[in-house]
Amino acid sequence: MEKQLRRSSTNKKLAGVCGGIAEYFNIDPTLVRLGWVLFAFFAGGGIIAYIIALIVMPEGN
Repeated sequence: MEKQLRRSSTNKKLAGVCGGIAEYFNIDPTLVRLGWVLFAFFAGGGIIAYIIALIVMPEGN
């Protein structure tokens, strides 16, 4: 079965985007969340990217 990028339904704090990315790449979700926060503060596009990912990524089972 092919792996698909989906929002996590079990490992979520807000909408499951970071949890879904962590499940896809098989890494700790805390690292993904930390990276996302750093991206939001230093690059300025983290919040917009999160909203886009929320809209684009389908919800997991």
